[in-house]
Amino acid sequence: MYWNPVLRGSRESLLRQNEEINRLQLPRIADDQELQHLIDIEALVPLPTSRSVRIDPRLEINRRFCRPWTRDFIEDLGQAYYKQFRQPIQVNSAVRTVEQQERLLRVNRNAAPAEGDTASSHLAGLTIDIAKRGLSRKQRKFIEQYLVKFRSAGLVEAAEERRQAVFHVMVSDRYTAAREADKLASAPPRETTLRQETLPER
Repeated sequence: MYWNPVLRGSRESLLRQNEEINRLQLPRIADDQELQHLIDIEALVPLPTSRSVRIDPRLEINRRFCRPWTRDFIEDLGQAYYKQFRQPIQVNSAVRTVEQQERLLRVNRNAAPAEGDTASSHLAGLTIDIAKRGLSRKQRKFIEQYLVKFRSAGLVEAAEERRQAVFHVMVSDRYTAAREADKLASAPPRETTLRQETLPER
């Protein structure tokens, strides 16, 4: 089949994802023990669940976590999508461990490595996979355009995967600051009360 997505995955994109992880000095999570520690100290937070975001029921409970700024992004995308289509987006995958990625590589040769400059960004908890199976062309276009907007701003790295029916999205921690700035810019101006001075009678 002819395949020419706007959000094409590439080695360069994987390198940028790992550069972001290195900039933030985040660990590639080795195993379930390290994962649980990051959950306990709230360095990883639960994926949102609401009328606008649902989680693939096959995703293990202790894999339903991500970085706080990634959660912010998912919530915003979900709300925008729900407003348009009255349906939720679905998250198929989030944080992974190195052990898990190594197992995945045994059954999926197309999976990203578990180590090196092009290792999977799922290992740092920055990344989620959004399901595209069952979406209409209009729905897929909406998500694509949404992701392109934030990729152009340098806030996400995203790819529409071919062999897995998902959009792969890594979110930069800069997203939260941009989000707050956008909220401030769109907030209505505060009402000001002018203090009137009483002029002396003449």
